[in-house]
Amino acid sequence: MQGVIKSYDPVTGDGVVVRDTDFIECDLAEGALEGSVFRFLRQGQRVIFDLDDDGRATALRIGSEVDMGTPTHLY
Repeated sequence: MQGVIKSYDPVTGDGVVVRDTDFIECDLAEGALEGSVFRFLRQGQRVIFDLDDDGRATALRIGSEVDMGTPTHLY
């Protein structure tokens, strides 16, 4: 799934990502950046991630899972 980093503490590794689909906040799992290109995260940064069994964000990566396209209607 995709989301945006709400907060991140590079010292402790604690952070929160907000899911695009329903705006639910998910804590970062321990080791969420292991094996990724990220060394640190900044507020507002877009990421793709998985959820572990406890609902925490893990396996963070960059890119897009799907082409979001152009909206077909405006509000």
